[in-house]
Amino acid sequence: MTQKPSTKAIVVFDIDGVVRDVGGSYRRAIADTVEHFTQGAYRPTPLDIDQLKSEGTWNNDWEASQELIYRYFETQSYSREQLQLDYNAIVAFFQSRYRGPDPQNWTGYICNEPLLLHSSYLEELTKAEIPWGFFSGATRASATYILEKRLGLKSPVLIAMEDAPGKPDPTGLFATVRLLDSYEQEKGKNIDKLTPVVYVGDTVADMYTVKKARLREPSRTWIGVGVLPPHVQQIVARRDAYAEKLLDAGASMVFTNVQHLSLLRIEELLNETGLR
Repeated sequence: MTQKPSTKAIVVFDIDGVVRDVGGSYRRAIADTVEHFTQGAYRPTPLDIDQLKSEGTWNNDWEASQELIYRYFETQSYSREQLQLDYNAIVAFFQSRYRGPDPQNWTGYICNEPLLLHSSYLEELTKAEIPWGFFSGATRASATYILEKRLGLKSPVLIAMEDAPGKPDPTGLFATVRLLDSYEQEKGKNIDKLTPVVYVGDTVADMYTVKKARLREPSRTWIGVGVLPPHVQQIVARRDAYAEKLLDAGASMVFTNVQHLSLLRIEELLNETGLR
């Protein structure tokens, strides 16, 4: 990251699969939860989970777990009405695996999530006068844990699960941009209302969020950038198929790591959209 883009942009990051590797945490908790509520009859594979999420509407992992449970039992000729799953029980079990059994002292899968970026990367964006923040479907507690405790950021701009409707609704993305604008104003700077926004995510829902943002606020340029989560990169064919889905969903570029979105790449994105 050595070249400063000639046009300032705003960069907003998803967290799961972008800032942290959740293959052994959130996704493992989904598999545990589905296995538990199907009495051990079905444990979804990572590919099963990816296929569900590729539908673009299952960004919430609690809801994704419930949906996989429903779909399994439908293959066994049960109707959803017959099952009457207890959503709160699903959430509680999921959290017991992801955070751990003690809600005050986390010992679960979250404690071992590998980081996918360094704080120095974000510092480079700041030096280039590119405001950045986070819009994630993770709970605020989980997102704050990774951003502040693990990455060492101090009160970063964050819109989490509790703050906005789930993706692909773009409300949370708009809220993140407004917060960044407020923070810049506090520093005596103003963000032009037409400054392009780059949203970096790892799912189809993230790219659909960008598409919906364009429809809701067409005066501003919205750019989607895809990142391949680590769990899909182990097999070339799967990596390529996942990248294709992100591109089909609207990603302008797809990277194997978020830090590949360098200042030069940001400039290229702006050039492609005629914003240089």
